[in-house]
Amino acid sequence: MQSYPNHWEADVVLTDGGTAHLRPITPDDADLLREFHSRLSPETIYYRFFAPYPKLSDRDVQRFTTVDYEDRVALVATISDSLVAVVRYDKVAPEEAEVAFVVEDGHQGRGLASVLLEHIGAAARERGMRRFIADVLPENRRMINVFREAGYTAQQTFDEGVIRLTLDLQPTDGSQEVMRAREQRAESRSIARLLFPESVAVIGASRTAHTIGQTALRNLLNGEFQGPVYPVHPEAKAVVGVRAYPSILDVPDQVDLAVVAVRADMVVDVVEQCAEKGVHGLVVVSSGFGEIGPEGRARQDELVRTARAAGMRVVGPNCLGVANTDPAISLNATLSPDLPAPGPIGFFSQSGALGRAILQRVAERGMGLSTFVSAGNRADVSGNDLMQYWQEDPSTKVVLQYLESLGNPRKFTRLARRLAKQKPVVAVRSGGSAQATPTGHAAGGLALPDYAVTSLFQQAGVVRVDDITQMFDAAQLFAYQPLPAGPRVGVIGNSDSLELLVKDAAVRQGLKPHEPVNLGPQATAEDFDNALRTALAADDVHSVVVVFVPALQPIGDDVARVLRARSLESDKPIVATYLARQGLPEELRHVGDLGQTLPGSVPSYPAPEDAVRALAHATRYAQWRDRKPGRHPELPDIDGARARSVVSRALSKADAAKDEVAWFGGERRYDEETAISNEDTHELLSCYGIAAYPDIRVHSADEAVVAAGELGYPAVVKADAPDLRVRAGGTFVRADLRTPDDVRSAYLSLYDRFGGEAELVVQRMAAPGVPTVVRAGDNRSFGSVVSFGLADVTAELLDDRSFRLAPLTDMDAADLIHAVRAAPLLFGLPAGATSLAEQPDVEALEELLVRVSRLVEAFPEIGYVDLDPVLVNATGAHVLGARMWLREAPEVRPDSGPRRLRGVTF
Repeated sequence: MQSYPNHWEADVVLTDGGTAHLRPITPDDADLLREFHSRLSPETIYYRFFAPYPKLSDRDVQRFTTVDYEDRVALVATISDSLVAVVRYDKVAPEEAEVAFVVEDGHQGRGLASVLLEHIGAAARERGMRRFIADVLPENRRMINVFREAGYTAQQTFDEGVIRLTLDLQPTDGSQEVMRAREQRAESRSIARLLFPESVAVIGASRTAHTIGQTALRNLLNGEFQGPVYPVHPEAKAVVGVRAYPSILDVPDQVDLAVVAVRADMVVDVVEQCAEKGVHGLVVVSSGFGEIGPEGRARQDELVRTARAAGMRVVGPNCLGVANTDPAISLNATLSPDLPAPGPIGFFSQSGALGRAILQRVAERGMGLSTFVSAGNRADVSGNDLMQYWQEDPSTKVVLQYLESLGNPRKFTRLARRLAKQKPVVAVRSGGSAQATPTGHAAGGLALPDYAVTSLFQQAGVVRVDDITQMFDAAQLFAYQPLPAGPRVGVIGNSDSLELLVKDAAVRQGLKPHEPVNLGPQATAEDFDNALRTALAADDVHSVVVVFVPALQPIGDDVARVLRARSLESDKPIVATYLARQGLPEELRHVGDLGQTLPGSVPSYPAPEDAVRALAHATRYAQWRDRKPGRHPELPDIDGARARSVVSRALSKADAAKDEVAWFGGERRYDEETAISNEDTHELLSCYGIAAYPDIRVHSADEAVVAAGELGYPAVVKADAPDLRVRAGGTFVRADLRTPDDVRSAYLSLYDRFGGEAELVVQRMAAPGVPTVVRAGDNRSFGSVVSFGLADVTAELLDDRSFRLAPLTDMDAADLIHAVRAAPLLFGLPAGATSLAEQPDVEALEELLVRVSRLVEAFPEIGYVDLDPVLVNATGAHVLGARMWLREAPEVRPDSGPRRLRGVTF
């Protein structure tokens, strides 16, 4: 029997926050299918079969469970080893199939039908189907709504008492938006079930002080959790004075959340008991999983598979836990006793080790949290899930994330961009990124320098900061001050020195400071009040920085009260720097802290540079949020089908070449990515409307002369090898060759210089212009990325490049060009030009960048593409050199196709 693709299996989140497992049906499901059918109500059976059908015959079961995964495909949804839904299609025409589904009565209304339709539709498209038809009884309104609300283009007819719906399976903006909206609601509710439990069990609660189990239990109790807490201990009758139970199955009442603190080898058994009990979610604080190596990773995968199969989400393992400061819940299911007061900040941390220190720092600053999640190994719940939840959580105004890696980069950037349009997202990403080689290419795709990581975060609307301290600095401002409407900054203070520090810092951060208003060392609260009123009333002041050094005489809290009063009245942000804080009265000393729990508070920073940096983050974020995102231009001349054929052919050639590689010590030696031929590269580019200049590789002076005659004069002879511009100092090209003798002489000169180090290429000369470099490919941390820079030795050595996520909008493409320091060379007249008619065609360059981004986004097989140089002149952007590397692509991209949870081995 033919097998099915592995990616047809998936774990999915349902609309109520539970989970289910989807997979193709097999003949081994015969008994499950019989049991499933026996649980269906007569009405559900009638809606599916249009007749009473109380029992499936053996022939029916064999027909329904035996499919070929081509013309006949069926998917089932299972929860806790029970089959709860089935969807199937049967091919009825070359590109058309009939689809039908049935969901067990007790699981209807949970979104199973919608998610099954998404997955069966994706499978059908892979098998060449373009349309689904479905016959539905008019009274079956629920099924009709599922089809209508899928977002696909649909037609409806009525004949002989049956409604026939015809669905076009081609994804549309509408169908994608419907799918993403359902995903957001479902994943948000799955997190809400973890953060709003009505009861909690601590499995592994210990009678020994300072153990993980007892710490988790004590923190729950000391945090005044508003529901019952059930310690689980195999022998004890009570733990820390609370009645204990031998196992979770012995707890007499419903348990919503289980905190698991047992040995790693015991966890899976505990999870199975939780599944039997009907627990909604797990927080696994135990260690000994993926962090210790392959054995632990296998144990971790089993943990997640078991939990998801039973409809449970998992935080952890090896995590600090979760907290919700909502007074109606007061949940501290963490290993930290320091839980901050309620506030508007949601915090996600991958690191359990840092989590406790982070919570302590938050509490010390007086900043309030709405929710906190430390996900540890992120075997299941990740920062992406929390972003889905925080998007619609009214208690969260600012999102903070401490990230060590991005498990699903495409989904992260998509969710971050959407969330950041509503709420600031501030992230610390540790670990940096692989430094790019001079050509920007590293094994496995496009390598990124650290500054590129920052720019990609900014493109997604995420404020990236360097450390935890800067994260809290930015959070103080975002949480309690309005966003600045522009970059112009008013500076008020009673110290010339501090005011100059503010001005210099503002200029370095790209802000536009006004001349400081110095009130003198004896300034009173009234003086500050008057100056603040004047600055805030000015149209050309978008924010204000106040610096204050107390006089020798003790002072009161009147200045602090002035700042707060003006802040409450203004829609412009105010930040402050107070020096000699030890000499201030309590209320003033903690004006920043005091403010963190009150609307309109003024954040106070220990140094002017800290205040200005936080203000700059807020200004750039506000500008990003206000700007138009741009549009994805229509590119009608893209031939995706031909491009797919070229990619397949090139990969086949690469596989054949690998088979010819010699064996060394029993191991083949070849790169993960394979450079494809010049011809295949040019053809693949042409499929996306990118015309590369033809060139001919030559091996003698005579061949060079013949090639120049074929291509036409004036000609160019150049050496062709990666990184040659830097190594050769820009002297690897001989241009403006107008005779055969010129070509022969150029060839011999370059051959003498490079020998066998580089191939020599002949090409027709393009009109003078500005040489640039366009590179794109897949980065393991961010997905498809496009980079741009000038093809110049200095630009390469100074790493003057810019980066953006693919696919690019027209605005992204323009930003990509303007972001390099050498961009002015593209916007003035080139050397020797005499009129604007000779100005480089930057619009053509922008279109080229958009096309390249579409290409690498559409084909995950493209690990790296290098267009070098791209000559931009008055007639367009001309690709004079092109290289491309392909690789075997994953079966499915993590954020493409129907919605799914990350695979446990992802």
